[in-house]
Amino acid sequence: MLEYKDVEEKMKKSVSVFAENLGGVRAGRANPKILNKLNIEYYGTPTPITQVASVSVPEARLIVIQPWDKSILQEIEKEIQKADLGINPINDGNVIRLSFPELTEERRKELVKETKKMVEDAKVAIRNIRRDSIDEFKQRQKNSEITEDDLIVAEEEIQKLTDKYNKEIDLEFEKKEKEILSI
Repeated sequence: MLEYKDVEEKMKKSVSVFAENLGGVRAGRANPKILNKLNIEYYGTPTPITQVASVSVPEARLIVIQPWDKSILQEIEKEIQKADLGINPINDGNVIRLSFPELTEERRKELVKETKKMVEDAKVAIRNIRRDSIDEFKQRQKNSEITEDDLIVAEEEIQKLTDKYNKEIDLEFEKKEKEILSI
């Protein structure tokens, strides 16, 4: 019995990274995931904002960031401005508010195009994993570690995994597209 666990793990990881990147795409609604990649300098250590503050979404287009240590408000504000999220943080001395403007139709279409590019990149990653895995099995067959029949079975199984994870990517994209285009 041939093992495909590592192939599947790599494909799962690719889909996971894709889904995480997709979560960071602004869709007109407040989504705290856009803060996931932002780190501030906290006691000399780069720390995610979500670990030094409570992040809430009280309204559909508003994120409120309330740091547990008010001395880092300025640092959080600077990091958000530096990240160029297209949103100006509003600092009232206690909390930072991020107000998301309504997206124009043109901007929505542009975001869908950007996410389609992300879909293609994710699918390329999956295809590269498929190619490398099949090459590995071909080499094993060449070295007489597996039979030709095993190679054929391996190619079929790897293709099934490829199809499965490409479908997951498409489903993630469809959800995000609906989110972006819904008004």
